[in-house]
Amino acid sequence: MEKLIITAAICGAEVTKEQNPNVPYTVEEIQREAKSAYDAGASIIHLHVREDDGTPTQSKARFKECMDAIREVCPDVIIQPSTGGAVGMTDLERLEPTELGPEMATLDCGTLNFGGDEIFINTENTIKNFGKIMIERGVKPEIEVFDKGMVDLAVRYHKQGFIKAPMHFDFVLGVQMTASARDLVIMSTSIPEGSTWTVGGVGRYQIPMACLAIIMGGHARVGFEDNVYLEKGVLAKSNGELVKKVVDMAKLLGREVATPAEAREILSLKPLSK
Repeated sequence: MEKLIITAAICGAEVTKEQNPNVPYTVEEIQREAKSAYDAGASIIHLHVREDDGTPTQSKARFKECMDAIREVCPDVIIQPSTGGAVGMTDLERLEPTELGPEMATLDCGTLNFGGDEIFINTENTIKNFGKIMIERGVKPEIEVFDKGMVDLAVRYHKQGFIKAPMHFDFVLGVQMTASARDLVIMSTSIPEGSTWTVGGVGRYQIPMACLAIIMGGHARVGFEDNVYLEKGVLAKSNGELVKKVVDMAKLLGREVATPAEAREILSLKPLSK
């Protein structure tokens, strides 16, 4: 079985300090949380950025500040900017961080209900345009899918030339599709041969989904974006605490954790130049 890639989604665009005071907003806080996750065993930092007051932004300048700060303390970590942004942003705003030449970035493959009256819109033309631009910029997409239909759309766009193989999926469960062992089996057996996958369970599903990923040969995403609790009623003090919990589970289950260099090999990314 491949070594386990752990992704830390350290802040997201929606979670706030009111929910957990350790959620990072500033460049220094984002640097701190990235390092805590990296030191605990994360190979990928999934990155949203905020203004100092917590307002989500897709500003290329702000992303560069945060990415440079992360690289100062985690020089070999894979930084994966989000192109999801926040509800209401335009496509061009969402794509700004891909202008910085990251190794990876996210590509959401469908529209979904995001709670209340919020709708996260990803039209067919948006998805194709994002895929085309990522190919042009040499950025590997992590294909974000929230249900089985989005997997099917991603496969269709791959066949049409908008997403290159080998494909890497992130199954985000517990938002639109429920998060159970059955659901994860359905998702993981629906992707093309040769693809890799990560699962991110939202809220109380985060750790159970990570445990299943360890057993099933997939990869795991944890972090404040999806869940701010270490256990029921106990707020996590850092993203590193959440990563460590997955590392400890992997050790108990006999699965080794991938270094950033090993994660690059598994994901068919170029090795870092020396």
